[in-house]
Amino acid sequence: MSTTNQCKNCDESFDESFDYCPYCGQETADKLTFGVLFSNTIGNYFAVDARFFKSFIPLMTKPGVLARLFVDGKRLSYLHPAQFYLFISVVFFFAFSFTIRKADDDLSRTLKKQFNRETALDSLDFKKDSIGVEIAKKALTENPGLPKIAKKDLKILDSLMSAEQMSSKSSFSFKRKQLDSLIARDAPLEEKLKFMGLDEEGGITKKFFAQILKLYEQKGGGILKTLYDTIPITMFLMLPLFAFLLKVFYWKRATFAHHMVFSFYFFTFVFTSLCFLILINLVVQIPIWLQVLFFLSFIIYLIVAFRNFYKSSWIGAILRGFVISYVYMMIIVPFAFTGIILVSILLY
Repeated sequence: MSTTNQCKNCDESFDESFDYCPYCGQETADKLTFGVLFSNTIGNYFAVDARFFKSFIPLMTKPGVLARLFVDGKRLSYLHPAQFYLFISVVFFFAFSFTIRKADDDLSRTLKKQFNRETALDSLDFKKDSIGVEIAKKALTENPGLPKIAKKDLKILDSLMSAEQMSSKSSFSFKRKQLDSLIARDAPLEEKLKFMGLDEEGGITKKFFAQILKLYEQKGGGILKTLYDTIPITMFLMLPLFAFLLKVFYWKRATFAHHMVFSFYFFTFVFTSLCFLILINLVVQIPIWLQVLFFLSFIIYLIVAFRNFYKSSWIGAILRGFVISYVYMMIIVPFAFTGIILVSILLY
């Protein structure tokens, strides 16, 4: 007498000799590995069907439940986590591009004004500093509540001020004019880089100096757009780091592939929520305090998701939620942001 298996996706029974469920088509072998998680994802991540709508509601209203269902075997009933993440991230960065475009225009105009500031402003600052020193000298010599200052000490103060002014006037303003003249006569790149202080030939240092020169020549135009273009790739690379944190704090609860499933769904929720925030901001300006509460809600969602996905206690979920959020936001995100800036300069 033949034995039967029960499909973990549709719960139907069938002969154990079948490699796939005859009712829903899911593979009978329940081996969720890192390779299986990413198989066929890139080729069909835009193929959104009815599973999207079936997955969307539990994602937004039941933290961690969708990831738990997927890991437990119901993988054809809901949208694949990587597919879901990639689709929502495309929607988010498309919506975000309109905001970043305006910010890039504003930043470009500000940088251009800053680069084009006249050197007369520098002399105005020196004059203001000189007046401040004179007032300080007068207070030191005429205030009876203070000890008397010797004239030779005041002369030293005058000489220090004069030396500072001479140094300031002959440094950046003077070099900037020389650099502008080199740019105006279309001097060779090597000559301009050498003037900027490049001592090495070739390598990453030369590339960095060349990009700084390009930033100066273009008055910073488009730098924010370049930075924005690197964020999607960086966010995708940061997902395994978040999954690694989950593995550290839930070492025996799941495999790394399971932690990746949780990470995909969690960041899908974050991007979806941010899409709603952007759309609402287009209609009405959301107060800062309400935006702060909005971002704090991500931690609450994460804690509830830990409770539902890892079956941990409330105390354990709360402690892990705050610690993981702190480590990720205070260490990983700043490190990644620094990398984004460096890569943006190199790709500018």
